[in-house]
Amino acid sequence: MDEYGGPEFVWFLKRLSGNDTLENKAHQAGPYIPREVMFGFFPSLNRPVEKNPDLWFDLYVDSDPDHQRVRAVWYNNKLHGTKDGRNETRFTNFGGQASALLDPESTGALTIFAFRKVDPPGLPDCHVWVCRHGTEEDLVEDHVGPIEPGKGQLWPPQQGNLRSIKNAIQWVAAGCRISEAEIPDAWRIKFPTGAEIIQTAVKMRPDLGLNPDKRLMRRRDCEFQIFRSVEQWVEMPHIQAGFPTVDDFVARAQTILQRRKARSGRSLELHTRQIFLEERLVEGTHFTHQPVSEDGKRPDFLFPSVSAYRDPLFPKDRLRMLAVKTTCRDRWRQILNEAERVPAKHLLTLQEGVSEAQFGEMTRAGVQLVVPAGIMKNFPTTVQPHLQTLESFIGDVRLLPLG
Repeated sequence: MDEYGGPEFVWFLKRLSGNDTLENKAHQAGPYIPREVMFGFFPSLNRPVEKNPDLWFDLYVDSDPDHQRVRAVWYNNKLHGTKDGRNETRFTNFGGQASALLDPESTGALTIFAFRKVDPPGLPDCHVWVCRHGTEEDLVEDHVGPIEPGKGQLWPPQQGNLRSIKNAIQWVAAGCRISEAEIPDAWRIKFPTGAEIIQTAVKMRPDLGLNPDKRLMRRRDCEFQIFRSVEQWVEMPHIQAGFPTVDDFVARAQTILQRRKARSGRSLELHTRQIFLEERLVEGTHFTHQPVSEDGKRPDFLFPSVSAYRDPLFPKDRLRMLAVKTTCRDRWRQILNEAERVPAKHLLTLQEGVSEAQFGEMTRAGVQLVVPAGIMKNFPTTVQPHLQTLESFIGDVRLLPLG
């Protein structure tokens, strides 16, 4: 971060998915990079009349360390009439899972790609850091803000010819951006809570005809865009006005980053609660949100209720616990001591895959992964049959006897 965080570098950050690594044995062997990002760093790769254009450049994985001459390729078969062809850009030719970028155990890892700025037609070299544990990920996110599965980010966000790509790599939910005129006056005085933004997303994306899995994913994308829109309109006047001291600037930046982290940490949990209510689960009867199970322990959800959990006569096999974590690569162990009366722990995550070895470790520890149906394809084929969708989990807890 010190060596490659200067003004001569631009970072692209993402969490490695099962399609990036060799974890799900897909044909793609290398990290997916959005086209807008790839063409920004390698404009000479943007040759649509040529089938699958490519180029080679130096990539250094400093976290391991490793140096490779790797390939940037635009798989554009779809533009050339190939049925079911691809239209995506990737880095390939890493030499197999000996590379940290292809190691199945790197699935879910927060990764920095630091590109050195060069003038065309020069090719930038790239220095990579694959975070090895949660402490490293926290250090990175303290610097740039939260990086969620499936959403890449540039840092700094605005970079010359890369200025226009930020929206493209954050999967914009069309129609969820809020204009300056649409912001409630109260939100200008006090930044809205996560619950307030989520309720706005629910109004913009009611989606009651969709199953819970699709509803969850669409609303989270919508809520993210609402949050960033409000942040833009609320914070830009302060930024444009300038700061009397460096300390004032740093304090404002820290406020923004901490707000982003707080939003990321609670968003999935609050969306899940909203969907439980829409699916006619009654809070206090069918589930309890954020109860105290034991002293100092507060699971996200208990089923059917905290009173049933605390009743020593209520059978353990009729109790359920659901933890909610956007990523689970290193954090799944945190739930093992929550709700001691519930031997099997359910964990809802948006992480795009885990390695077979890690899934085996979770299973042996009594953790059942709950994954929205749309991202199950990122998991190994051997793991997919053992995952549970959110819709299926809700169906199961509906059948729990209440007394």
